[in-house]
Amino acid sequence: MAGLLLAAGGGRRLGGRPKALLDHRGRPLVEHAARALRQGGCEPVHIVLGAAADAVRERAELSAYHVWDNPDWAQGMGSSLRVGLAALAGSGADAVVVSLVDQPGIGAAAVARVVAAYDGGGSLASAAYDGRRGHPVLFGADRWPDIAAGATGDRGARAYLQQHAAALTLVECADVAEPYDIDTPEDLHRLG
Repeated sequence: MAGLLLAAGGGRRLGGRPKALLDHRGRPLVEHAARALRQGGCEPVHIVLGAAADAVRERAELSAYHVWDNPDWAQGMGSSLRVGLAALAGSGADAVVVSLVDQPGIGAAAVARVVAAYDGGGSLASAAYDGRRGHPVLFGADRWPDIAAGATGDRGARAYLQQHAAALTLVECADVAEPYDIDTPEDLHRLG
């Protein structure tokens, strides 16, 4: 079960502060998000960087992870998802759990619950919060080509998940995680 952390965003609504570098409990946010994937049962963990990738590599301790650059990060999350899935192709992973760097309220407990929903190469599962789909999301390897083909702009796999809603297993995580995003300066108070 691989983990894939999408951490390429430039933080446009944060005044151009890359989310991966936001300080959370004394360390860059990207470290916390990657650790949550690993502690939740994902190995190896891949991280896709984009905005300020060199600064992220310099400041964050990422030596335990596979780190990839998305030169097209400004096009949106879809391009980062494509980079990550391409990196995983041929890796032998049976599935991947995809998480976002800007959701520090989602930790290892939610990741572990989603990992436990794995049921073969066609698996499709998502954390849910009071019945609403959220992150992280699990994609069985059989689904990767179609997901990558449809990943465009900031939508990532949203359209794919909507089209395949009948096959999607929702894994309730509201009791162990909070799905808020760090998107605007008003959200920064949520970082410790």
